[in-house]
Amino acid sequence: MWFAILPSSQLKNKPVGLKRLGKDIVLWKDAQNRVNCIEDICVHRKAKLSKGKVVNGNLQCPFHGFEYYGDGKVTVIPAYGRKYKVEDRFRVKNYYVFEKFDFIWIWLGEEKPESAPKFFDDINESFSYSDYGELWRVPFTRSVENQLDVMHLPFVHYNTIGKSGKTVVNGPVVKWIDSDKFFFYVFNEKEKGFIAKKPEELKIEDSSIYLEFIFPNVWQNHISENVRVVAFFSPVDKESSIVYIRFYIKLSKIKFIDRLVAKSGMAFNKIILHQDKRIVETQKHNIFDDLLVQGDLPIMEFRKRIVKNKELFKDFLP
Repeated sequence: MWFAILPSSQLKNKPVGLKRLGKDIVLWKDAQNRVNCIEDICVHRKAKLSKGKVVNGNLQCPFHGFEYYGDGKVTVIPAYGRKYKVEDRFRVKNYYVFEKFDFIWIWLGEEKPESAPKFFDDINESFSYSDYGELWRVPFTRSVENQLDVMHLPFVHYNTIGKSGKTVVNGPVVKWIDSDKFFFYVFNEKEKGFIAKKPEELKIEDSSIYLEFIFPNVWQNHISENVRVVAFFSPVDKESSIVYIRFYIKLSKIKFIDRLVAKSGMAFNKIILHQDKRIVETQKHNIFDDLLVQGDLPIMEFRKRIVKNKELFKDFLP
């Protein structure tokens, strides 16, 4: 499966070393401007390759100048001369990566990916956006589940997006679109002395709020036809993750103006994000100790997929 790990804007002309999916990796762009990703360690004396530089599209180790192709193989050992044919044993692990939607994605799994990463069909180049990212001291599961949580708004965001006081959570209704993507529809309301309705008692066309999730780590809030918030949850290790948010705007036909509006609007999105972070970072990291309720239905659907792929996630799940 594809994991979104880094905005494209953060990879320019120099190698970038990252901790992602519990692994130390290094990214760089070759002579064809393609993104490459390998282990961030030289096979020779175990120096960090991310401290090196790009030479003719190859990644050069800063210690002894070993040069690496994107497939992880050493192609040049300077001490032997550039015409020396390097044995195949001089290589490190490489990873499939893909650059799309102004984001860099990494493939988790041993098999070769058969398709590109998925994104939201209704966000296209007519939108402008601003973005922001920060480290959260929780596993990626906790950061994802915060955005799947329809019950916390009147409490965590009592003075911002949750100030309407809609504490009763009818449903919600979860609808899978394909094997990786689902919508969830919200029917929260103020306390009226009634018990919350079950999902089968609700109709999705009666919901004015719906959100979308693409497994394993991309989420969208459909604020309106022309305004969206998208979040990417990038696993670092068992104890931390990075939350990247994008505020998409399509309000005028002038991109420059929309970018300014998006940048201005990001200030409010940061406030919301920090209200979440303050509480989420207090949670215990093991999600399987939780006792869930009906309002957690989107979280339950997410966890079904987590359990199904638990062995694959072992390097970054507590």
